[in-house]
Amino acid sequence: MLAVVLGTGMIGTNVVKELASCSVIQKVLAVDAMEASVTKCLDIAQNGKVDGRVADLHSEEAIYEVLKEADVAIACLPHSLSLPAVKAAISAKCHLVDLVGSQFDRKLELARDAKEANVLIVPGCGVAPGITNFLAAQGIEMLDVADEAVMICGGIPKDPLPPLWYQVVFRLESVMGLYTRSALAVENGELVRLKPLSGLETLSFPEPVGECEAVITDAHSTAYTLKEKVNNLYEKTVRYPDHWSKMKTLAELGFLDEKTIVVDGMALSPRKMTEAILAPQLKGKSNEDITVVRVTVKGWKNGKPAQYEWEMVDFYDQNRQITSMAKTTSIPAMLMAKWIAEGKLDERGIVPPESIIVGDRFQPFIKELAEYGIDFKFTSK
Repeated sequence: MLAVVLGTGMIGTNVVKELASCSVIQKVLAVDAMEASVTKCLDIAQNGKVDGRVADLHSEEAIYEVLKEADVAIACLPHSLSLPAVKAAISAKCHLVDLVGSQFDRKLELARDAKEANVLIVPGCGVAPGITNFLAAQGIEMLDVADEAVMICGGIPKDPLPPLWYQVVFRLESVMGLYTRSALAVENGELVRLKPLSGLETLSFPEPVGECEAVITDAHSTAYTLKEKVNNLYEKTVRYPDHWSKMKTLAELGFLDEKTIVVDGMALSPRKMTEAILAPQLKGKSNEDITVVRVTVKGWKNGKPAQYEWEMVDFYDQNRQITSMAKTTSIPAMLMAKWIAEGKLDERGIVPPESIIVGDRFQPFIKELAEYGIDFKFTSK
């Protein structure tokens, strides 16, 4: 069984290392466009089952060339390369687990092609989207009538610094999108698009996190797959207090606009300029981070109001020397690929995590996450 990992950043490297320890996988090929990244990945993996390859991954055709001999792949690539990776996997007849959950409607259009190729494509399989998706789906299934599902997640610094109290724990490109993209949600059983930075609320997590704020962000595939099972569904992203209001001000003033402007005869993108200015500010006192998750589902069970909630507060992984966000993003993707390799999943087509890890599969997957140090506290009332 040959597994290919596309992208060898921190997340991809951890996928490679953990996947190589799985007995069902005979070979892991780590692929990146940067030789230094591949070399570092191999040094960290320290496993004879792992090979590296430097390859262009910036087109469907290039990705196909890498995947054409593979059995299963995990895409740890930027958002812009997600759709090409899905198309390439289908052409190569290779199962694919993709960390990116955006463009689900466009990926869904490829469902018939994926079925005809006899492959399973799992989009948005990290922590959020990913873990939050199937927690919400399981909570909905446990109720007789589901009224609301709220998926809350955030990667925040352990030691935040002013003025933004945030450090980038994955791609800055993805972070900036949170401030500018409308958010897909479900209200009264219908798909809705909400303005960026809507639904600001104050909430708190166990110490050392304390008080935080969250705004509505894109619910990705769950908005499509769960809208007929729950009246209202939202995803929210967590930051420390005041972060969202400061970014909203920048957005309102046009600093996050992509349309170029001319300054002293020079054309420039306000967003690119802002990214360059903010990048040095988006740091903490250390590289250590915290990932928080809270998924709450409310409705009725046996004629009475009921609520199910899962909560996680996860810290920088000292043993693996990786951020919590990298760990909680990479492990679900790795386990999904492992389950595909083990023949546990018979679905074919474009199937998101919430349609797979639910019912009888839910507790076994949760148990395996716990074995890798990703634990949840469950409460019901």
